[in-house]
Amino acid sequence: MKLLNLGCGTQFHPDWTNIDFISTGEGVLAHNLLKGIPYPDSFFDGVYHSHLLEHFSKSDGANLINECYRVLKPNGIIRIAIPDLEQIARNYLNNLAGALAKDSEAALNYEWIMLEMYDQTVRNQGGGEMANYLFRKDIPNKSYVFNRIGDEARKLHEVYLRSTLKQTNLVKPTLKLRLKTFIHQSYKTLINKFLYPLNPQGFETLKTNREANRIGKFRLSGEVHQWMYDRYSLSVLLNKYNFRSIKVVSAFESDLPNWESYQLDSKEGIVRKPDSLFMEATK
Repeated sequence: MKLLNLGCGTQFHPDWTNIDFISTGEGVLAHNLLKGIPYPDSFFDGVYHSHLLEHFSKSDGANLINECYRVLKPNGIIRIAIPDLEQIARNYLNNLAGALAKDSEAALNYEWIMLEMYDQTVRNQGGGEMANYLFRKDIPNKSYVFNRIGDEARKLHEVYLRSTLKQTNLVKPTLKLRLKTFIHQSYKTLINKFLYPLNPQGFETLKTNREANRIGKFRLSGEVHQWMYDRYSLSVLLNKYNFRSIKVVSAFESDLPNWESYQLDSKEGIVRKPDSLFMEATK
């Protein structure tokens, strides 16, 4: 069978054709999917993408689904995993009700689910407020957060703890770090004491333009979520491009033969992204 994994990140399998914006491993093809899928019509038996569609605008996402239809063979299977807007919304409403009722645990969970709902859309820097939440020594509602987004959260938190421990054990900063700090402080002194007073408006404009350029580059980098879906809106989109037999499935079940052997949505019985909606359809 010919199988295609789009936006694979680090989750790919050698039996599949794997594509991402940059090559993330041996055999992963680097390609910008905004330019379409670089294969002919009716080429693949199955197409899969996980937590990719939400990073496209609504119109670009529709084009991606249309491209998936084009490259699938008749009776080919599309499998999609996305953050489940319905699940997020239900968690938000439940935790909101609990927080209003003075439930301290619900109040903590409310803070997290608000980040899931909005931070991934509005952030202007890598990781956003979700990273700040995970980069704490102690996360008060760790089990809730980890159950929501799985190993991704655990790994980020562990990386933070290891890096914090390493910094604590350093006797003194390295020469490279001291030099970098000296140059940065000297630059700030030059701007604030000598150059800024000469032309304050010009330097404010320069700072504003730099910040606008930074934010613009980040928001075009592909990290932020540009649209969200639930089981209804995704089924409407699939139906629009003539897919049939549209259904919700679990991480472990699929019409793709030997699905679990690829360990793309789960590993050793554990779902990689528990916040996901999984749907399949047939061409």
